[in-house]
Amino acid sequence: MTQQVEADPAAVSAIENLMQVMMKGLRASQLYLPNNPVYQNAIQNVRAAFEPVWEHCSELDLRVTESDLTWEGTAVLKQPEKNDSLAWVLFKDGIRALSMSPGVEDEEILRFLQTLGKARNLQSDAEDDLLTLLWGQDFQQIRYDYLELGADDAPPLEKSDDPPPPASAVQQAVKEEVEEEGEEGPIGIVSMDDFDSTLYFLDETEVKYLNDELEREYQQDLRGNVLAMLFDLLELQTYSTVRAELISILENFLPYLLAVGDFRAVAYILRELQVVLERAREVLPEHRETLQSFPDTLSNPETLGQLLQSLDEAHVHPTEEDLGELFRELRPKALTTILEWLPKLSNERVQALLDASARRLCQAYPDQMVHALKGDDDDVLLGTVRIAGQLKLPPVVPGLGSLLQRGSVEVRHEVVEALASIGTPGAFKQLELAIGDEDRDVRINGVRHLAQAGHRGAFQRIEAALDGKGLKDADLTERTVFFEAFGTLAGEAGIATLQPMLVQKGFMKKKVDPEIRACAAMALGKIGTPAARELLESVAKDKDSLVRNAANKALRESR
Repeated sequence: MTQQVEADPAAVSAIENLMQVMMKGLRASQLYLPNNPVYQNAIQNVRAAFEPVWEHCSELDLRVTESDLTWEGTAVLKQPEKNDSLAWVLFKDGIRALSMSPGVEDEEILRFLQTLGKARNLQSDAEDDLLTLLWGQDFQQIRYDYLELGADDAPPLEKSDDPPPPASAVQQAVKEEVEEEGEEGPIGIVSMDDFDSTLYFLDETEVKYLNDELEREYQQDLRGNVLAMLFDLLELQTYSTVRAELISILENFLPYLLAVGDFRAVAYILRELQVVLERAREVLPEHRETLQSFPDTLSNPETLGQLLQSLDEAHVHPTEEDLGELFRELRPKALTTILEWLPKLSNERVQALLDASARRLCQAYPDQMVHALKGDDDDVLLGTVRIAGQLKLPPVVPGLGSLLQRGSVEVRHEVVEALASIGTPGAFKQLELAIGDEDRDVRINGVRHLAQAGHRGAFQRIEAALDGKGLKDADLTERTVFFEAFGTLAGEAGIATLQPMLVQKGFMKKKVDPEIRACAAMALGKIGTPAARELLESVAKDKDSLVRNAANKALRESR
């Protein structure tokens, strides 16, 4: 007979503490969102509780019974009540042993607790069970042994010493007993002979009626019906105490609906509140103030941020219609939060619906966009500038112009495109600031858009860049853009400026850079008048290949 070795008390204490902390973490994962401090503290405590366990054992091997989790024969988690029992959740789906190895606390323990929480809430007729959910997680540091309940190799039930009598014997005994009672049978006993014994004794129309009624019953929106009754009472009841109680119910109901993801019901509440405020009689000022604060609460940065994070991380996503209804109820102050979250979202469907909501708010409340453009967050600025350009909103032009002086290079690039897209005289006036920008690409795009729009207001700045030292260190591409813009805006009057740069006469003339001469030729091609063409033809056979090619290209384009 082998003597049972008593488990190390220190190890048992560490494992018991881990089990208690895991139960708290399990409850926290079911009650709070991931960004809630209570949730985060609970998960951190679970991870910290593994450290003393690994000091005593290299792997945590637990045995599972109906009410306990045991380690080396010692119960480390006792839960006799099945409703709140972790052991029962594992045991009832066939799991008999559970092993965890070091490293499980890094990431897998969180998914394991979430899976257990989901399994505890499964309906009795659900297609999945705990084993299916665990298999889908593909754990590496968590292993489990299980029995396939109902399989051929499952342990058989213990046999009784007295086997039950055969069915034929039971039927015969019942028949004899009935015959002894007489033809009418005992009083109070219903005879099946009084009924139609066929399997389906209803006719086709009756069966169809029952099926239709069942389907209608299951398709009813019970939450919607309850909310409709609440709003009817809120509108019709004139007693202040009754209204205060109804408002309190709605206040408590709203967070619950957000938590379970019933966004259609949330949008319905926000819409109906406006109707109640318009039609209800004798609403007290404090009640009116509370009702009006409901939509603002949803649009608060903290509330909306938590909602968007939950949507982005959710495994089961609401329909586009439900999300669209919810986002349509957001208030103007939500715009900044939306623009902050748009680039962070990984769910494309949520991102598209949120982008549509942002556009709606921007178009309806351009002053909120002006406010957003005063910030320093590049993600918010980029999103705001892009939407401003796509919607072509003139009220935000001054704010865009200020970004050309203080924004980052990426933001200034987007501002140039947005101002060009808006296309008003005021937008092009602000776009003139791009001519002297520190970034080469910003300068090139700004000048190109000004030239394409024929904005004469930019002519003096472009001409000054040609005459001064602005293009001294520029490359050929930038020089070409500036010269072509000069030719487009100057017209035939610009020939007098370009001719000395292109044609060199006399032995003592100062030699001009071939790139400048080539750019002057391209500018003359943009002018395209007979006098400009005549000047180009005079250098069409120039000995410098760069000038010659530029002149011929300008002649072809001017035709």
